[in-house]
Amino acid sequence: MKNVPHTVTDAAIATIRERIEGGAYPVGSLLPAQRQLSEELAISRASLREALSTLEALGLLTIRPGKGVYVESTQAAAGGHPWRFASQSSLPDTYQMRFALEGFVARMAALAVSDGDIDWFEENIAALHGALTAAELDEAAQLDFEFHMRIVSIAGNAAIESILRSSADIMKESQRMPFYRRELVLTTYHEHRAILDALKVRDADAAGKAIETHIANAARRAGVYFPTP
Repeated sequence: MKNVPHTVTDAAIATIRERIEGGAYPVGSLLPAQRQLSEELAISRASLREALSTLEALGLLTIRPGKGVYVESTQAAAGGHPWRFASQSSLPDTYQMRFALEGFVARMAALAVSDGDIDWFEENIAALHGALTAAELDEAAQLDFEFHMRIVSIAGNAAIESILRSSADIMKESQRMPFYRRELVLTTYHEHRAILDALKVRDADAAGKAIETHIANAARRAGVYFPTP
């Protein structure tokens, strides 16, 4: 039996995918302008962007800023979601780098976090919960990125912060990948909650372990497994 889309974004993804696979949008062709497409699909521009971003991650589309959205393939990559930054860093390498660096900075941040920082984190994860519940994956990935980079900033290690900020697009995509497991989409929120709980009591070891667990679990949700202590 055919799966029924759960949200308007899912419905848009299904419709555009059917058009691509059916030949209405041939490989190499330019999709209609987003305003036209959003009207055709009766979907908001924000939800349409979510749908297009997901289809790009599936390997069906290529989004070229300022030029439009082009059909890349009629079939999704094997395994569902290809890693778009393979030429720069493999997905396993990306998660392993984050595991190695972010566990350390979380331990440092727990010793320096302020009450103002805690308030910021509370607002961030509340917004994250809302974005994940509404399947606003781009917004969720941005909030996820900001959560992690706030911890890095609090830790005060400029070298690590420079490395991670220079890889911002790769970081965000690694954070977005686990969201495709819709049945587990709120897991990121709960794991961020555990990290914040450790930061609130200034427990360095618990904060480090919580963020390492989060990154290792996120990697597994994206289909990546690596040995951890």
